[in-house]
Amino acid sequence: MSTVQKLSLALVGTAVVFMSANPANAITLTKGSTTPTPNGIFSTVPGAVTVDFNSGAAPTTGFAQYSSAVGTPTVVQGTQPSQYAAPAGDESPYLTISPLSSNVPGSTGSVTINFAQALDYFGLHWGSVDTYNSITFFNGNTLLNTFTGSQVPGTTASGNQTSPQDNVFVNFLADPGETFDKVVLSSTGIAFETDNHSYRLASVPEPTATLGLLALGVMSAGSFVKRKSKLV
Repeated sequence: MSTVQKLSLALVGTAVVFMSANPANAITLTKGSTTPTPNGIFSTVPGAVTVDFNSGAAPTTGFAQYSSAVGTPTVVQGTQPSQYAAPAGDESPYLTISPLSSNVPGSTGSVTINFAQALDYFGLHWGSVDTYNSITFFNGNTLLNTFTGSQVPGTTASGNQTSPQDNVFVNFLADPGETFDKVVLSSTGIAFETDNHSYRLASVPEPTATLGLLALGVMSAGSFVKRKSKLV
């Protein structure tokens, strides 16, 4: 095989690797609705599926599996002072998380949600937003982003239990080329209350689009090889 042919193959291989290993590396946070219903605030993102906790428990099997290092994720209803507070206007069951040593319902420290397939969207009704509440996104074991209550646009993150400003629906959208399959909700204070967790499967690129990108890489490599041949 000639040196020019080897160079051509190397360039094609490089183009393929570039396309497969050049994802974005971020997730974008946006605020959704602040208008509650008796069942909480819901996602308006097209194609989203919702876990509403109305059964009184978080799912531990199926597509979205909830777990915690200590005990099981805790679903409650209503408000208990100094323990948990329902998101403003929400009369339905919801998930609560508190620190391990707090000795209140939901003292699991964190709750992990493992998804059976990659997602490009996750959202939730975030009640009484606090600075000590956090949400972390993973792709496999790779940490992508962590968000705290202080990053939710327009909120005071002061834990206000009644203000529409601090009881909102929050959307997390993967940037183009990025996906995630695990979400961890954590709290270092009492408490982190959420409802109506919503998610959407990541869209799969059309085969024609992928082939088009590959063809472009091959054509670019061929053009470069031709120029090298003329120079030789």
